[in-house]
Amino acid sequence: MSQASSTTQKAGLAAWAALLALQLLWYTLYPPVSIPTWVAFALTVPPLLLPLLSLPNVTRALLWVGILALFYFCHGVSEAWSSTADRWLAVVEIVLTLLLIGTLGVGVRRRR
Repeated sequence: MSQASSTTQKAGLAAWAALLALQLLWYTLYPPVSIPTWVAFALTVPPLLLPLLSLPNVTRALLWVGILALFYFCHGVSEAWSSTADRWLAVVEIVLTLLLIGTLGVGVRRRR
């Protein structure tokens, strides 16, 4: 593993952890009105924990998180558009998902 890919993977892992922490913070600070808080946690936290099963292979784990990040990106955009109180959390979610997806793009190498 080269130094660049190691740094890229560390950035991806940090973005993954921050995205997970953001979900916990979001629904703690701003509990949902239309559904119970535990349902919001059940819909947003477990998908981010599933790639832990493939964590020994960091590249594969980050790939799965990157695919899942598309859902969180859409969620962030819709919340940023429609909500005012927690808009700052939505912007953070968008930035984290873009960082996560960006680290995947940087980590892709062409085969010869």
